[in-house]
This record gives sequence, structure tokens and C-alpha cells, in this order.
Amino acid sequence: MILTVILLLVAVALFVLGGILFKHDGKTFAMGKHIAKTALMLVGAVALIWGVNRTGLGTTYYLTQANPGILQEMATAMQAQRTQGTSTEIKKYMKSHLDEVKKNAPIIGNPSCGKTIILFTDTSCPYCRRVHGDLERVLADSPDTCVVVKNFSIHGVLSDFPAKAVIAAKMQDPAKSAALYKIIMEKEYYPADLQGKSQADLEKAIKTNILASADKVGLDTKQLEKDVNSSTVSGELGQVRDLASRFQIGGTPFLIIGDQAFPGAIPYDQIMGALK
Repeated sequence: MILTVILLLVAVALFVLGGILFKHDGKTFAMGKHIAKTALMLVGAVALIWGVNRTGLGTTYYLTQANPGILQEMATAMQAQRTQGTSTEIKKYMKSHLDEVKKNAPIIGNPSCGKTIILFTDTSCPYCRRVHGDLERVLADSPDTCVVVKNFSIHGVLSDFPAKAVIAAKMQDPAKSAALYKIIMEKEYYPADLQGKSQADLEKAIKTNILASADKVGLDTKQLEKDVNSSTVSGELGQVRDLASRFQIGGTPFLIIGDQAFPGAIPYDQIMGALK
């Protein structure tokens, strides 16, 4: 019984103090730290459940029948702790690096905006396309807002060239870059049937379609083909990866509004509420 009580105390300590033991240093983010922190808190939660079961309080029945929401509450608490830490880091970083973050990134909306939304997105991600529609509404209803597009290309050949093309387009004309991004997000640019197609064939088809859209918005496509391989484009994509690591971003879409972090395709009303 004494050992069980000790186990319970240790379990609570692990769960509560997990975030403190692996505190973000505010400069760089190590994915290993985040994994260790999450694992530590999960071990604490499991040990807590096992320890209470040892006391004969019927935890299994309690968790699965009487109050099944308790595990969800524990998971939510861990996510809240993570988001809070991310928001703190975002606030500190953006205060002195916002101009750097915006420098080579495509920007849609008012370039001289007073309110900034930073969007980590992937052009082939269906949820990113969904949030794009809501952001278009936001920009229409909030003229003093802009969206800084950080192309987090995570789907390989499906999103690599489109991401590079939109960044390269800004080197020619920021407005045309925004127009190209809009077409890419609102029109399918890769074959509907991907089965049986080689990576080379798929890449060629995507490149052809993106260049056709670039020509449509008035971009010099020959120059664009050169610029996609420039240090400006590779530097911007590298910065996106670094920021994703720093802010613990593992997927898209991911929005930063002010100093608040919003993972997932949040709706129009929530975006407008955060802007206010």
C-alpha cells in the first residue's frame, strides 16, 4: 500500500511537472525535448491510473463508464500547456523578427497592414484550401489585415514546385505572387488520378500547370524557372522549416494571429475574433 501511494505521488509529479522539466530555452527548439516532455506526462498519466487501480477504487470502470471524459481532459490539459508555451515563444520572437519573417514570403491582402496573420500552409493540403477560403473572407471584411504565407512544403512533389514558384514570383512582383497563390489554392494543379504515375511524370505535369497559371497572371515564366532555384527561395523555405521547429509546428494549416497560435483549419469567426 505504501508503495502504491508513493507511485501515485510520483505519477502526479511527472504529469504536473513534465512541462517544467523540459522547458523551452526561448532560442532553439529541440524536437527531442518536446517528445520527452510529452512522453513524461503520458507516463505520469498511465502511472496515475494504474496506481489508483491498485487502491481498489475501480478506476477502469470510473474512466470508461462513469466519467469517460477524464482522459480527454488530461489530453486537453497537455495540449493547452503546449500551446501556451508556443504562444509565449511566438510573442517573444515576432516582436523583433516580424520584418525578417515577412521579407521573402508571399503576402496576400494589404501589404501595409496593421494586423498580420502568419499562415503555415501546404498548397496540396485540403484543410489549407478550406482555411484559404475563410481567409479570403477575412481580408475582404478586414482591409487592414494581411496574410504572410509560409509555404511549409510537406507533401513532396505535390507541393514543392508550387511553393517555390509562389516565393520566386514575389521576386518579380508581390501582387502577381499573391495572384498566383490564389489560383493555386483555388484550382487543382495536379492530375486527379495519381495512381500509376511516376514521381517524374507527376512533377512534370505539376510544373506545366503552375507555369501556365504564372503566365496567366502576367509573370515572366522563363525568369520564374530560374528564380525557383535561387538562394532567395531556398533561404525562405529554410526559414519556414526553422520556424516550424521553433514553434513546434508539425502540420498544416497553422495560423499565428498576434501572439496566439491556432493549429488546424479554424473558421472565419474564430479568425476575426482573434484579430480583434
